[in-house]
Amino acid sequence: DEKYASMELVWNLGPNQSVRNYFTDKKAGHIVDLGCGEGRNAIWLAQQGWTVTAVDFSSVALSKALALSQRAGVTLALEHADLTQWESASPSFDAALLCYIHFPAAVRAKLWRSAYESLVPGGELVIIGHHVRNLTEGVGGPQTADVLYTPSEVVEVLGAGNVVLSEDVLRTVDSPLGPKVAIDAMAVVRRPSQ
Repeated sequence: DEKYASMELVWNLGPNQSVRNYFTDKKAGHIVDLGCGEGRNAIWLAQQGWTVTAVDFSSVALSKALALSQRAGVTLALEHADLTQWESASPSFDAALLCYIHFPAAVRAKLWRSAYESLVPGGELVIIGHHVRNLTEGVGGPQTADVLYTPSEVVEVLGAGNVVLSEDVLRTVDSPLGPKVAIDAMAVVRRPSQ
């Protein structure tokens, strides 16, 4: 709450580059954005026709997401929850998004499984975060290796059989010293249709 109350916007208003690239032209459905923050991805997804449930631990962030979504003319279903304990009551989402949610390995594996279990058959879990390589080769992000991961870790936790995408993503970011490269881990896992 203190972080989100300390400035007008912690993040920019536009969606994450990888979120935009992956979801552009995807058939819209019901998506859960876990750790939505101020709602930049949730709002953009709603503008693309998705029905969005936006979940965050910070009530201040959710208040900002509500105000920004109203300003953008879209509706979000907001849920205040601790992601370390979050579970869906039943499989009900066509997609789940975890964008830059960084926990130690055991906690993130539990969250990844909970997000995967929230999907209807054929639904996709999209995970994007700072790659462990970013610590030494990139810029920004958490500065402790224990909360960073690789796409192969996602595959190991959720199983290789349903992997749609598993890759390192290079992302250009502006810095006081000019453009720099950040390294993200991105994985998409699809729940089997049957």
